[in-house]
Amino acid sequence: MPFAINRGIQIYYEVEGDGPPLVLHHGFTSSLEIWKLLGYTDQLKKYFKLIMLDSRGHGKSGKPLNVDAYSMSNRVRDIVTILDDLKIKKTHYFGYSMGGWIGFGMARHAIERVKSFVIGAAHPYPDHSWEHFRNITGEDQEGFIVALEAVLEEQISSEVRPLILDNNLEALVAAAQNRPSLESVLPQIKNPCMLFVGEGDSRCNAVRDCATQLDDVKFVSFPQLTHVDCFLRSDLVSPLVINFLLTPP
Repeated sequence: MPFAINRGIQIYYEVEGDGPPLVLHHGFTSSLEIWKLLGYTDQLKKYFKLIMLDSRGHGKSGKPLNVDAYSMSNRVRDIVTILDDLKIKKTHYFGYSMGGWIGFGMARHAIERVKSFVIGAAHPYPDHSWEHFRNITGEDQEGFIVALEAVLEEQISSEVRPLILDNNLEALVAAAQNRPSLESVLPQIKNPCMLFVGEGDSRCNAVRDCATQLDDVKFVSFPQLTHVDCFLRSDLVSPLVINFLLTPP
């Protein structure tokens, strides 16, 4: 299995397809398998060389239990290490939720490695909702779900719940940190960007506001879709991503 090693932490990744490179970064509590499960991989690999990773603390990647291991610089370095392993100098980047937030981290710490950004349901503004995880332990499954629902501001379905709990919750609690502002990076982003979000997502207004601060941006909102629902709709999202990334500037 392919692993990139970042300062002793193994980061698992897979590569599928051929064409311009495109990093896919999943959200909190998920793994690279979600891209396959929801149909993104089959749709996007026809046009791109997909570089899918398990974020640290998730999937088959290393699961450090100390909070400091989940700094933004470490998360960005995980991606850069994979790109270095593959000898890829620049890539398109597509991240959803936590993966979208890490996209802003890429803009801060490794902008020279990114051709364009597709960021779903994420913004660069301070987010202290993760404080809900402060008194949660890895053994408290119900508390973990309650905290996550408070962060998302929506209820987690009975179908999704087992997928979330099939994780190392102690590592995820360490990863669930309040997010400081990355807003200062926005003037530096000259890359083409597409931001999208469900209009039923509590982050919708923040994502829309972020789009107004970018020079070269396409903003798309999906009526009625929540944070979770929007990502489930690969039939809506994937064609937009393909068209955005393949349309000449």
